[in-house]
Amino acid sequence: MNTFSAIALASVLALSAATAGAQEARKTQTGRAALERQFRERTAEIIRTRLRLTERQMEQLQQVNVRYAPQLNRLAVQERETRRALRTELTAGEAANQARIGDLLDLSLRVQRERLGVIESEQRELAAFLTPLQRARYVALQAQMRKRAEELMRQGGDRPRRNGGAPGRRMQRGRPPTL
Repeated sequence: MNTFSAIALASVLALSAATAGAQEARKTQTGRAALERQFRERTAEIIRTRLRLTERQMEQLQQVNVRYAPQLNRLAVQERETRRALRTELTAGEAANQARIGDLLDLSLRVQRERLGVIESEQRELAAFLTPLQRARYVALQAQMRKRAEELMRQGGDRPRRNGGAPGRRMQRGRPPTL
């Protein structure tokens, strides 16, 4: 094989590898998107069934969820980061920055108050179309989902599955996925 043929072959192999890599990335993205869609659909079906929602109620719930989920997710992230920073300061023992700890405690309380305000607003909206029993069941489902998500994250939600499956995507803490 001459030099030109070797270069041409190497180029074809490199192009093939790049194309295969791009195709695999698309498959992974498509697969992940499909799994996320299936998860959202299954979650919506569980909520619809357990709360015994009408089509109209389900549509309204989805609208409320879309409005409040970003705020609640942001606050959950902020709470988690604040707790992490506080833990870091506490590990310093007597050398801990007292002013920083005070600021973090104050921030933690502000974030909790803000989260409570958002939840109260969300509940007022839900009360317009859900019965108290449906709202209570919805709160319980949210708590179950949050607990399950935390369990999965503790088990290593970003690591490849032991059964050879693709790496999982961590659910955001504090809220079920947007319907």
